[in-house]
Amino acid sequence: MELYYKEESYQIIGKCMEVHNELGHGFLEIVYKDALEILFNQADMYFEREKEYPVYFRGILLKHKFWADFVVFDSIILEVKCVTVLTDEHIAQTINYLKVSGNNLGLLVNFARGKLEYKRLVL
Repeated sequence: MELYYKEESYQIIGKCMEVHNELGHGFLEIVYKDALEILFNQADMYFEREKEYPVYFRGILLKHKFWADFVVFDSIILEVKCVTVLTDEHIAQTINYLKVSGNNLGLLVNFARGKLEYKRLVL
């Protein structure tokens, strides 16, 4: 079975590993996002940070919107967490980002552990 965006997702996870290896765990999410932004820029990887997505219900725009942490290569949602345990709520959040964005692949990454944790979520 062919993986969606195999090479691109390896690049993204590789950058996440670089950040985790250098900073370790224990910082707030914002610190890891700032470090990732630096690495993505240095590697000339196209990304958008805090990308806003409107949400519609029955054709009506809702007041509240979603903001994906990163959209990398214009096709992969990267959701950054710094939590003790990744939960179903975190998975559902990333899947919702995929639904509103129209993208097929989400990477949910947790920096709070001794070893970087990540999940590939396909819609």
